[in-house]
Parts: sequence; structure tokens; C-alpha cells
Amino acid sequence: MTDQIDDKADDNTADNKGDNTEELSFAELFESYDTKISHELNQGDKVEGRIISIGSNSVYIDTGTKSDGVVGKAELLDENGEFAYKVGDKITLYVVSLSESEIILSKALSGAGKAIMLKEASQNGTPVEGRVTGVIKGGFTVDIMGKRAFCPVSQIDVKYVENQEEYIGQTHHFLITRFEEGGRNIVVSRRDLLNEEIKEKLKVFFEKTKEGDMVQGTVIKLMPYGAFIELIPGVEGMAHISELSWSRIEKAEEIVQPGDVVNVKVLKIETSKESDTFKISLSMKQTSSNPWDSMESAFNTGDQVSGKVVRLTSFGAFVEIAPGVDGLVHISEMSHTRRVLRPDDVVQVGDSIQVVIKSIDMDSKRISLSIKDALGDPWIGASVRYEVNSIVEGRLEKREKFGLFINLEPGVTGLMPSSKISGAANPSVFEKLKPGSSVQVMIQEIDEDKRRITLTSPDQKEGDNWKQFTGNAKSKSSGTMESLFLEAMKKKK
Repeated sequence: MTDQIDDKADDNTADNKGDNTEELSFAELFESYDTKISHELNQGDKVEGRIISIGSNSVYIDTGTKSDGVVGKAELLDENGEFAYKVGDKITLYVVSLSESEIILSKALSGAGKAIMLKEASQNGTPVEGRVTGVIKGGFTVDIMGKRAFCPVSQIDVKYVENQEEYIGQTHHFLITRFEEGGRNIVVSRRDLLNEEIKEKLKVFFEKTKEGDMVQGTVIKLMPYGAFIELIPGVEGMAHISELSWSRIEKAEEIVQPGDVVNVKVLKIETSKESDTFKISLSMKQTSSNPWDSMESAFNTGDQVSGKVVRLTSFGAFVEIAPGVDGLVHISEMSHTRRVLRPDDVVQVGDSIQVVIKSIDMDSKRISLSIKDALGDPWIGASVRYEVNSIVEGRLEKREKFGLFINLEPGVTGLMPSSKISGAANPSVFEKLKPGSSVQVMIQEIDEDKRRITLTSPDQKEGDNWKQFTGNAKSKSSGTMESLFLEAMKKKK
């Protein structure tokens, strides 16, 4: 019996607990319902609600009142036409109409709802929907619920407007910044709404993106100093011209064009002290390795390589021998055959040329190049080609007080001293020469190491040397006659 009584007691206790639970739950529900009833909404109110159901065409929202709200699903699609929300997400909307059973919500007030006083929208800061109908001085005409409004050109977008015509016919959400004369003077702005959207996008973007991250973007504008790249709609950064390529470039359009999709590295994110904006520095070139990292394995001193002239200076030319790697051809390394005073006398920007690597300095990232070494030194083997006492033909290159410079071949020039000219059998032949005139000369001396050749006239007769030469000839002749005479006398005996 005791056991049975205990069992009944337990049952009664359980029943009592169940009753309490039901009573408590009913009380909570009643209190919640009562709270919702006391919370009234009006047309134009901003509502932050939670999504409770997603249909094929409509999305239902818990408005915090006894009536749920409904918004067209198409209004909540993103710029890619995708629905990014799920049940439980919070969303901010505006009341466009209400009844006892349903509250119609929208992202902005528009003609889709019942007649909403534009003045109330102006006072409440409620977005309204409008269509750009034309371009006038200083801005645009906008149709808002049948009313003609004005939007200054500076307020139609967050970016600089280059072509106003492209906005005609577009429908956007606007804020009414001025409502006067019963609606005859309405001024609207889209810029503030866009800035709010950008702030939200920035918040999400910077929660995921940090300095040093690699991201993708679209080139939207080129400037002399670099390229502006949009990372997400409304969020852009700038890649300085020095960060577009490892190669040396003069203009951004050498690398990219507006509309190009590119990979970039986020170098720096700075917050403006004056306003709640960000400055994002980007780099395209740092998404790939530095070509200097492989220089030692790719090139050696003495290598002959082809390159492209990328820049001229007063002291030489910079030649790119690999993407992002250029070296200097000093003006003294441009020609064996002539004295170069200006680099552009030999090469021009854009020329493809052969060069020899003279030295590589990895620490300072400098390469010395030579054009003349790639062409070959004409003085090598000159002593073999120009033997002493050989007669060759040359052209007068330059006349000086101390003699004539006569070019024997490109890069090889000899000197005929004035003393050799005066000692020629016919000095006037040399005295009448003009630059470019050809003449025969004789090699008197050659020093290949010092790059010196002394020239003389083929019929050179120098004072006593000429007389001595004649005297020697006579003595040789007398000696010959005397020997003949002695031989003749011997025969007679």
C-alpha cells in the first residue's frame, strides 16, 4: 500500500509540474503577445526584423508586432542576382503599407506601397525609389512617385561622374535632403546611401582581408601615377605605377587596361583621420617572384644577351635583359668606332640590341652592360692586318695642327704627324685632303695594346736620310762598276 501511495504522490507531483509549466509558458506567450500589440508601426518606419520563412517569391519577417511582415524576394537579391539570406538572419526594411493581418515591407519607399507622404520620408530619413529622367545643369532630374526632384551631380554616386548620360533611365534609392513648397522643390541624394552600403561592405571585407593578403580586383581607372582597382563593389584601392610590374614602365596602360581582372597583393590599409574612409595600397608585381632572386643562376659575367632599351639618360642607356631586370650601358661602352656624345646617337627607346654583361652586383642590384663588346673590338689583330711598311688606303677623319687622323677601318684610326706630311715627295696631296677623302698611306709604327698607329707617306723623303739613301745607292753602283772593271782587266791578262 505504501508503494502505491508513493506512486500516486509522484503522479500528482508530475501532474502539478506539468500544469505549472503549461501555465508558465502560456503566461510568457501572453506577455509576448501583449508586448507586440502595444508596439505599433506606421508607414515609413524603419524595422529591423528576423527572417522567419523564405518562399519562392516572398520573404516573411518577424516585425516584433502581432503581424508578420512580407517583402518581395526579388528586392533582396544582390548585384549578382543571388539571394544571400537564410532563416534567422536579421534585416533592416521600411514599412510601405500595413493592415491588421499583414505588413508590407521594402528596402525603400516607392510607388509600390500606398501613398506615402514625401515630406514624412524627408523628415524620417527614409529612402525612396526614383528614376533618373534627364540631365540638367549641375545634375539630374529624378522622378519620385510622380514628383520631379533634382539630384546634384556630386550626389548621384560616390565616384567621379565622367559621363552623365549613362545614368539616364536608371532606377535607384534616394534620400530626400530638401522638401519645400509642398513638393515643388525636392532635392535628393544617392551618395549618402551608397556610403552607408560601402561602410557595411568595408566592415565585412576587412573582417576577412588583411595586409599581405592576395585578392582579385577589376581595373576601373588609369592615371599617370598608377591604376585604381575595385576589389568589391564600392571598395577600391590604388596600385602605384612602380607596383604594376617588375619591368620599368612609363605609363600604366603598358601593363593594364580598364576592365582587366587582375590579382593584387594588399600592401597597406590606412584609415583616414578626417573621415571614416580607408586608403588601400595594392601591388600587382608582388603577386609574382622578384626576377632578381634568380639572377645569379640565369646570367653570368661575360654572357652575350639580347635586350630592349627602356630608358635613356645623359650618361647612358638602360637595357632590360629580362622582365624586371635592366642594366646600364654607359656611354663609354657604346661604340669602338666613334666617340659617342649622346646615347640617342646610337640607340633609341624600344630598340632591341645585343649586349655583353660586364658585371653583376647582387647587393645593389646593378648590372653593367656593353654594346661595343658585343660588336667585337676592331683593334684585336690590328698588328697582323697592318704590317709595318705596308701601304694601305684610308680616309681623312679629322685635321689637326699636329697632323691628320686617317681612318683605316671602322674603329681603327692612325695619325700622320705634320713632320711626315712635310717630308712627303708631294706634300700638297695631303694638304688638300678634305674629311672623307681617300688617300694611300704607309704603316710606320703600330702598337696594338696602346691602340696607336703612326702613318707616313709611301714616298717619304726625310732630309739627310734621303741624301744618305742616294749616297748609298751611288756607292753601291760605284762598287759594282769597279768590280766589273777589275774582272775585265783580269780577262785581258
